[in-house]
Amino acid sequence: MSLLHDADLSAAFDHAARSYDRLVAANPGYHRQLRRSARRLGLTGGGAGSRLLDLGCGTGASTAALLSAAPYAEITAVDASAGMLARARRKSWPGSVSFVHAPAEELAGAGVTGPFDAVLAAYLFRNVSDPDEVLSEVRGLLAPGGRIAVHEYTLSGRPVHRALWTAVCRGLVLPVARCSGDGSLYEHLWRSVVEFDTADAFAARMERAGFTGVRVLPLPGWHTGITHTFVARVPAGKGEGA
Repeated sequence: MSLLHDADLSAAFDHAARSYDRLVAANPGYHRQLRRSARRLGLTGGGAGSRLLDLGCGTGASTAALLSAAPYAEITAVDASAGMLARARRKSWPGSVSFVHAPAEELAGAGVTGPFDAVLAAYLFRNVSDPDEVLSEVRGLLAPGGRIAVHEYTLSGRPVHRALWTAVCRGLVLPVARCSGDGSLYEHLWRSVVEFDTADAFAARMERAGFTGVRVLPLPGWHTGITHTFVARVPAGKGEGA
């Protein structure tokens, strides 16, 4: 089975929205690791006075993680799946959180404009048609010195981590997903991780997009070597990052 793209992928996420929260809740550390990545943005003062972008918010798990790290910030959460957003909107949120339906490649057309002080993008970049275009757009939305944290399944490049990822998907994730009628989406999940950048390759991609101080931070538990946080920032001045 080939990777899903664009309309087919959005439709698959729409269908999976009804069972998505139950399935990810079975993933040990899923919510804890998202909170860790949000904290790695290094926001101070609870994010007071900051504008934050949650790009690829899904049903709101990453939004909740960002809110826990910055309870006083203004948060705009964006996703391309109407079904996922409907689930997210049904949850309880403070007035500082708003949701926007838009693909990551079409933020301006949906009224999502900068500058933002920080961006969290969780499990997004494997699912966009042009990761370089989206990185460039995100860079343009960030204020000088603004920060980005990308939380993503990106394999280390070691065979053992590829084998572990495949074993988890084949032995647990896919059988459960097929029972709920979402096998195609989670087949896409397995394949997209295997075919996407390694952690080092994605870090290099961020550097080519003009981000500075790129760091690749591992996540603990079974996620080690499979999921990473990439943190970086936009240069604060003309001479920085040259």
